[in-house]
Amino acid sequence: MKRRELIKYLSVAPLAGGLTAVPLNSASAASSIVKRDLIKELGLRTFINAYGVYTTHTASLMADEVLEAINGASRKYVLYNDLQDKVGEKIAAMCHAEAAMVTSGCWSALVLGTAGILTGMDKIKVAKLPDVTDFERNEVILQKTHSGSYDHALSNTGIKRIFVETAEEFEKAINSKTAMTWFYNEAAPWGKIGHDEWLSISKKHKIPAMVDIAADVPPVENLWKFNDMGYDVVCVSGGKAIRGPQSAGILMGRKEIIAAARLSAPPGGNNIGRGMKVNKEEVFGMYAALDRFINLDQGKEWQMWEDRAHVILNAVKKVKGVQAEIFVPPIANVTPTLRISWDQSLIKLSTKEMTLNLRNGEPSIEAPKSINDAMILSVWMMQTGEEKIVAKRFTEELIKASV
Repeated sequence: MKRRELIKYLSVAPLAGGLTAVPLNSASAASSIVKRDLIKELGLRTFINAYGVYTTHTASLMADEVLEAINGASRKYVLYNDLQDKVGEKIAAMCHAEAAMVTSGCWSALVLGTAGILTGMDKIKVAKLPDVTDFERNEVILQKTHSGSYDHALSNTGIKRIFVETAEEFEKAINSKTAMTWFYNEAAPWGKIGHDEWLSISKKHKIPAMVDIAADVPPVENLWKFNDMGYDVVCVSGGKAIRGPQSAGILMGRKEIIAAARLSAPPGGNNIGRGMKVNKEEVFGMYAALDRFINLDQGKEWQMWEDRAHVILNAVKKVKGVQAEIFVPPIANVTPTLRISWDQSLIKLSTKEMTLNLRNGEPSIEAPKSINDAMILSVWMMQTGEEKIVAKRFTEELIKASV
């Protein structure tokens, strides 16, 4: 072999040998993967989360057990319907429901649950959605005060929303076209009809009742409270307090409704939910997250949040002109939360300026918009030690603006 040919051969021989001799899933192949800091690579800003579990701020961070479940499941194939069957059985048992399924977030749970009520197991009806003009029942009743961003999910199915305010109006609104009723749990204090009365009227007329409890855990008991009460369908977010994948949620309730909902969901086609795909890793991750959350020491978690809140409270109250307290929201985000305000004649700083200063500082801190000239700080999505940073930075900004 000529020298030039020999050099050419040797230059390609290791590559050829690697392709033929090393399995794709070997330990040596895995160890050769270069770890990349994609956040840094893409020039993205990270922050301390004093905001809460909102989608705009990418909600919560998945727990280690969830990431382990996702990574482990990613290396094997399973049949998708079998996976939903098995995970659904486990979730249903944990949450006192007849049946359950993992959905692509709570919004998807609302859409698919409504679809299941509208169509039943009729595949012709499934294919017609969102055209429900010739459906015998195609209306949903809800309270005016419960209408906002999220009831739009119901109308994605084509269902017509009927708004009521009082129990008397509710009774009158029920007719042969009524397919279901919908209760938005976070808005319960704003309406004139409570959970029990709403459910009682729905049951009286044999109309399926759905409740949306998207971000309304903790308390953990809410995961089974509404199933125990008798609500026919319950919809939950998976990526908030439960700390599952943000794009996952749970639909649970009566067995026949969940079975019908799955006809409008992946992996089937010719339906309105095919695009609401939740991959197998997320299904496993959602199951692992729920199992972890239900078995947490809830008292210990609460104490940790209280301790964090007090670190910030004690720091800011030392600044002259500052008023601060810890409170617990009544329904959504039920955790120890800070309300901080200050005398702006003594501290020349608006809440908007404080928000921007925290955001633009180092490290960046994201805090919610103010309510009535008070800053609202959430502590439950902070990581260990971050409460000390928030306390220091918040106090520094107050002192700097003091006259």
